[in-house]
Amino acid sequence: MAVTRFPLGILLHGCVRSVLQQGSWNFERMQNLGFIYQLLPGLRRIYGPTLPAEVLQRHTEYFNTHPYMATWVAGTVLRLEEKQAAGEAVPLDAAAFRSMVMAPYAAMGDALFWGGLRPLAAVAALLLAIHGEMWAPLLLLVMFNVPHLVCRCSGWLLGYRQELASAELLQRLRLPDAAIWLKEATIVLLGILCALLAARGCEHQELAPFWGLILLPVILFFAWLSRRGVTSFSLVVLITASLLGLALIF
Repeated sequence: MAVTRFPLGILLHGCVRSVLQQGSWNFERMQNLGFIYQLLPGLRRIYGPTLPAEVLQRHTEYFNTHPYMATWVAGTVLRLEEKQAAGEAVPLDAAAFRSMVMAPYAAMGDALFWGGLRPLAAVAALLLAIHGEMWAPLLLLVMFNVPHLVCRCSGWLLGYRQELASAELLQRLRLPDAAIWLKEATIVLLGILCALLAARGCEHQELAPFWGLILLPVILFFAWLSRRGVTSFSLVVLITASLLGLALIF
């Protein structure tokens, strides 16, 4: 039997429900209730108002991934479930696909959103805040929320339409590389922020900003330690101790 694709409204309904992906955690199966919650409109379209027990059991198994990447899993799972219910042969069933991709998607999402985008948005907002701009919090919200909402919606639509090829699409997008670029941009902005704060501190102490250049050898020394493989924890301890020493001296 030929499979009829869902109307856009069903997919958007699932996308809106994905906002509550983390609304009900449990220690045994993690995000499974949030996952089936966003699948329910589509599953009811396939099986009717009352879902078969085996379908409920299949989609309430253990599930844990990055909340913004869950829609990429859900869209493809729903399409595979739709095909299976219609009797079509699929190279990979819905449950197997879910189990296979949730961990890699979690790693990509953590690096991109938690490790890359969120710090970048925070530092960009801080740069505005130190200049007294009242819309700095708005910049933070826009920079962080717009990309993740785009990721949620595109995940549902592309995951459903591309089916198993959605995993290849994510691979072509090179999200891990994008996460690295965002982290590098954050470091650059942090350097600018530190320079601005140092210049303001010199002005407050009635010192010429030129004196801030005496810290350049110290910065280069810590950069050399980092290149030599000194751990991040050790660098944090050394930098903190150096700053405390400078505070006591001056």
